[in-house]
Amino acid sequence: MKGYRIALIIEEIDQSYQSAVLSGISVSAAEFGLNISAFISFSGSVSNPRHDAGEFNIFNLPDFHDFDGAILLTNTIGYEPLANSIHQRIREAGIPAVSIDNDIEDFYYIGIDNKTAMREITEHMINKHGLTSFNYISGPKDNPESADRLKAFLEVLDEHNIMISEDRIYYGDFRAPSGKKAVEYFINSGGTMPQAIICANDVMAASAINRLSAEGYNVPEDIAVTGFDNTYATHNYQVELTSVDRPLALSGRIACKTLYNHFNKIPVPHSNVLSMSTRFTESCGCFQNAVTDIAHFKELNYRNYTRFETAQNHMAKLNNLSSELLGCNNFEEYIDKLKDFCRLTNPDEYYLCLCENWNEGGLRDYTYAGMIDNTKVPTNYTKRMLVPIAYVDGQFYNVGSIKKKHIIPNIADTLSTGRFYYIIPLHFAERCLGYMVISNSRIPLNNSTFETFCICLSNSLENIRKLICLEYAVNRLGSLYVHDTFSGIYNRNGFVQAASGPYKRCIREQKSIMLMFIDLDGLKMINDTYGHDVGDTAICYIADVLSRSCRKNEIFCRFGGDEFIVFAPEYSVANAEALVNKIKDNIIRINNTGSNPFELSASIGYIIEVPEENDEIFDFVTKADKVMYEEKKKKKHSHYLKS
Repeated sequence: MKGYRIALIIEEIDQSYQSAVLSGISVSAAEFGLNISAFISFSGSVSNPRHDAGEFNIFNLPDFHDFDGAILLTNTIGYEPLANSIHQRIREAGIPAVSIDNDIEDFYYIGIDNKTAMREITEHMINKHGLTSFNYISGPKDNPESADRLKAFLEVLDEHNIMISEDRIYYGDFRAPSGKKAVEYFINSGGTMPQAIICANDVMAASAINRLSAEGYNVPEDIAVTGFDNTYATHNYQVELTSVDRPLALSGRIACKTLYNHFNKIPVPHSNVLSMSTRFTESCGCFQNAVTDIAHFKELNYRNYTRFETAQNHMAKLNNLSSELLGCNNFEEYIDKLKDFCRLTNPDEYYLCLCENWNEGGLRDYTYAGMIDNTKVPTNYTKRMLVPIAYVDGQFYNVGSIKKKHIIPNIADTLSTGRFYYIIPLHFAERCLGYMVISNSRIPLNNSTFETFCICLSNSLENIRKLICLEYAVNRLGSLYVHDTFSGIYNRNGFVQAASGPYKRCIREQKSIMLMFIDLDGLKMINDTYGHDVGDTAICYIADVLSRSCRKNEIFCRFGGDEFIVFAPEYSVANAEALVNKIKDNIIRINNTGSNPFELSASIGYIIEVPEENDEIFDFVTKADKVMYEEKKKKKHSHYLKS
């Protein structure tokens, strides 16, 4: 069976809805010969637009031309322009796509009849319980499922002549905090509290019940509450939640089967609307449907305890690793700790993929003079990605780098099917650092603990980046202290630091030193005639000449202005004369290029002496300067002669 490459787009896998759909896709992928690359994010978790931008960037990573098909849960993406962009890129790639719970033009659709399900819930509250006063907690206004559920709710109220004002409708985002905020909004609005609160999903309903309880309201005695989705938590909550039982795992399975049939030219319907059923229990007042059997209670309790104990164990391991990552002082330590993560979780595959520019700072040097350009924060993945960790079937591999379009290094058996990859963004705010890839981890990835770990992993990587930038800045400052920022060679500070040791040794051992003084001829004339930029070029030429000429143990620097000095221990007259000739030859070489409007010239003088205990090195500079000046005076007819 051919292994088809499928891109899965999904947001917030720590939510029950997404987790249930993922389980159906994961189980069915091998059966239908699909290799799933799940591009996921956790946007919205920290209520920071810059963080969300970094999370959302993972959806820009896949080039859909490189995939055989796609499965979309773009209804989970709260930013509509991004979702629309994904849809358009898939259309341009010309690959088949299955959209779950969001009917999109040109794509296969799998969903439920949201309107019928919400009508049944609402009619039950009116007809069964005789309620006439309602508030509603909705999902986002621009979400199709959310809109359908709200519309059905309002239609039923209208059919029963029940009025509802706009202030009794709260628009949330399908996340738990929305339920809490909605209750606070209803209480603070000043109106009377309703007999029932109808919620567009379970997590908002559960959060609403928590907040109602904190405010002294009993559910359902004071206020009834209903949910939608019938996720795991509905059966294990303090009050069993009335909800709509959706075949979420089945949706994932059918999505895989739809693509398989398409690939094998088996007729596939454009739409597949799945049946669902309402479940009426404690939170709406239908106590007769609640779990009352002691044996069942014990089973649920044991199951929950096991889940809790396992989650605690995983949390402890990830928290410990998180603290160790944050304590890393360099990139090598960071990589070692992440390798510990691989050994701890032992996934089938794990890859750390970093942008080539992940460790760059915001500043970049362009010239000797230290001119600085403020670069933009990198927000996109680079054409090639570095792979410092590649872990496959218990072994680490050296990969180096890969093309971004490949996403995953080609190490594992490419002929195998049913592989499921989680591809998770690494970033700090909007700064793109890279991504990691995990396949079949022993630690569950669909929970908030792993989300927190991912944030910590990104933050610790950013910490390493800043340490690298800080080290660069410190080194740069150190370099500026000892180097002439204009010519790039030593300044006086650098000269003293470099020459101090050899000079003191020569004093101790009574060895001779050579001190040479070089003065650029005619700089004022060059500046006045051709401009200071050309004069600056002449100064840099002399620095280059010294760099080319001094090839032994000489130490040289720009002494100031147009003056340069060279120091060398244990130098003979022959050595000094040879160096003078090298300097002159290199000056001639520059003049012979004919590229300058001036003729480069320099006056040179040197002394060779054995320093005494009380002699300072700059005493010899003064002596060499005098010798140089005598040389300059000999150029009687030179127009470069200083006035």
